[in-house]
Amino acid sequence: MNETPASPPAHQPALPSRVPVSVPNVTYVIVAITVFIYILQIASVYFYGYPIAGIDWLEFFGARVNSFIRTGQIWRFITPALLHGSVPHIFFNMYALISLGSLLERHFGHKRFLLLYVLTAFSGNVLSFILGAENGYSIGASTAIFGLAAAEGVFFFQNKKLFGEQARRAISNVAFIIFVNLFLGLAPGIDNWGHVGGLLGGLIFTWYAGPRWELDGIYPDLHLKDSTELREVFTGAGTVFLLFGFLAIWGMFFK
Repeated sequence: MNETPASPPAHQPALPSRVPVSVPNVTYVIVAITVFIYILQIASVYFYGYPIAGIDWLEFFGARVNSFIRTGQIWRFITPALLHGSVPHIFFNMYALISLGSLLERHFGHKRFLLLYVLTAFSGNVLSFILGAENGYSIGASTAIFGLAAAEGVFFFQNKKLFGEQARRAISNVAFIIFVNLFLGLAPGIDNWGHVGGLLGGLIFTWYAGPRWELDGIYPDLHLKDSTELREVFTGAGTVFLLFGFLAIWGMFFK
């Protein structure tokens, strides 16, 4: 006599209990490094004064300054994400990083999350360099923060069947937050092109490289399995790096 495997009851929740629960160590390390660098910014002014009015020494050597980038100082496409201009500036960015990063890193894993953060900081600063004011200057982690927001939206969209109503709420919330902050970014002194670049970088990378969770196993012994392959991670990272790398080269030598 043939037997059919047991089926989950109708009230079985959409998600199994074995959701990834790793501690977001990379997020905490990025926060710690960024806060430490801000303390160094303050200390540099205390001990050595301002090299230029209102700009500390670390800003002087690491901010996104278009004229310096055109002399070959390409590290300025990354280092602005580690610099901040005031306590409220770093507080709100680090709060957003912990809020978004603690969820994303749990699903992306440590290495893929770090790659996401670096690439979105890069893409944001490149687009700001290309489309911002010619005498552009900017600092702050918001380029990467917007990239994380885009990554969260794409992640829940690609996994909406698994997360159900939670995904719909998350996508709506992310879309609202992005819209409001882009609108607020129209105010003078805010690098909105950097925000847009971070968004695009996070969207592109996550579309290819974001985790796509599937239920694996036989009920009730179910667990989540990430179906994204390593080559797709390389595709996402390579697409962002080559696209914005080309824009950076164009802006440095041909614009």
